[in-house]
Amino acid sequence: MSTCAVLPTHNHVDALDAILTRLETEGLQAIVIDDGSTPDIAARIRETCARHPNAEYLLRPTNGGKGAAVLSGLTRASERGFSHAVQIDADGQHDLDGLAALLAMSARYPNAVVSGVPQYDKTLPLMRRIWRPFTNFWVHVNTLSFQIVDAMCGFRVYPAAAILALPVKGRRMDFDIEVLVKAYWAGIAVAAAPVQVRYPQGNFSNFDVLRDNVRLSALQTRLFFGMLLRSPVLLFRRPRLAEPQRWSSMGERGAYWGLRILASVYRVLGRTICVGAMAPAVLYFFITGREQRQASRDYLDHLWRSGRLAARPTLWMSFSHFLHFGASLVDKLAGWTGDIPHSRLNGASSALMQETETSGRGAFVITAHLGNPEVMRAVVMLGQHMRVNVLMHTAHSAHFNKLIQAFSPDAPVRAIPVTKVGADTAILLAQAIANGEWVVIMGDRVGVEEDSRVIEVPFLGELAQFPQGPYILGAILKAPSYLLFCLRGKKGFDVHFSKFADPIVLPRADRIGAIRSYATQFAQALEARVAEAPLQWFNFYAFWRPRPAADTAITRRAAE
Repeated sequence: MSTCAVLPTHNHVDALDAILTRLETEGLQAIVIDDGSTPDIAARIRETCARHPNAEYLLRPTNGGKGAAVLSGLTRASERGFSHAVQIDADGQHDLDGLAALLAMSARYPNAVVSGVPQYDKTLPLMRRIWRPFTNFWVHVNTLSFQIVDAMCGFRVYPAAAILALPVKGRRMDFDIEVLVKAYWAGIAVAAAPVQVRYPQGNFSNFDVLRDNVRLSALQTRLFFGMLLRSPVLLFRRPRLAEPQRWSSMGERGAYWGLRILASVYRVLGRTICVGAMAPAVLYFFITGREQRQASRDYLDHLWRSGRLAARPTLWMSFSHFLHFGASLVDKLAGWTGDIPHSRLNGASSALMQETETSGRGAFVITAHLGNPEVMRAVVMLGQHMRVNVLMHTAHSAHFNKLIQAFSPDAPVRAIPVTKVGADTAILLAQAIANGEWVVIMGDRVGVEEDSRVIEVPFLGELAQFPQGPYILGAILKAPSYLLFCLRGKKGFDVHFSKFADPIVLPRADRIGAIRSYATQFAQALEARVAEAPLQWFNFYAFWRPRPAADTAITRRAAE
């Protein structure tokens, strides 16, 4: 996940410089939304933002209200590739010492809204002290839950895309309350983190006592009747805080000896019998692998909604997806152990492939969990016996390295166990490039660390998270970069090898924009190949951010 700060302001500027300075020390980009401030104040806000390289100034010429400003900020954050945004009031009332707790909670529960629970000092105005419990009481009534501890504190972290999809009508001071209630209604959990809130001396409020209280009363009335309509659902379906299981935390299903037996059956009896023998095991994993099964259905649904499947996917199609994955494991063994003849590699002798093999230059190759990229092992064995370095997660590389050593000890393929590409790994890979070796990385799987950087780009009709790592590493290595996809066809394997960049360049002026451009280019190439072989993309984990239940139902009804 990637987080920025969103600061709505209307004539608040005195505390802005200190807030942006603190955000800069925290490494956070900031989007300041000037919601129709007076010309002199607007000029000061713009000048303050200009002094901070981490700040972007966004002007709304006409005052539309706090909610409108926050939504503008979330939209801009999403456009810039941020998955989350922390909302901070620009008047300085939020103690930014609480920022770390909010961000940590958001990292733990990325699909939830993390709302600050204010811990006030003596500066809290009397009217707010009186009305806050009354407001929170009605929020508890309108959600039939106590999950939302405080609905009025504006110090909170939003999952941007999920919030932008909500049907929130309030655009002024009613926004903070309505967005939390409707998020809860949509199945988005709300986490709580204590934060210190103070009211600086000389601070003023944009709260209109008459108009905003009327708006809040009308809002609670609308929410009450909305709650009555949803009460059967709210009583039995309560959003729960859940830590998503990242692919790197999923243990390999099947131990080394299972792979060893599979390899032995393949060696003795051949591919057809080996694939048939795997069917009961595939069925077992299909029945017991709830998360992987759901990920398969979600992927197939995206294919269908984007027009790449003629019919709505069924349970059988999902099982077929698993069967294709099982068959790919056998092809994986063939690839790693050099049992694929040249006659079955269509495209392996392309002019670009031969030029790359014979140039003596190192190459940076981005591939995907599509088809059988391990066929590259056979390709390099038939070429100049180049060394290939494949970056793999530590836990996921151990079995493969052990198996390769057992069945093909002379293989010029090295699976490099890595949890994070640090300086030592970068030096190792740079040396490999200098020696004319290939460095290979997957471009369709988010990094192994919880806080790994991602970029959201369109994929199969919806924004999906892709890792920034391949493009950052490619820019460090400064080597010619290529895309490699390998699909199993009726007459062997179709190898698609194309130039990506020479080299990848990330200018300081627009680093994120360049990464987004490269990630979009990769996603488009992957999308084209996925359309050719829909059942050969094997990313069995949650690839797209979960959408609110109501939004999902609407999308499916529209597709039908």
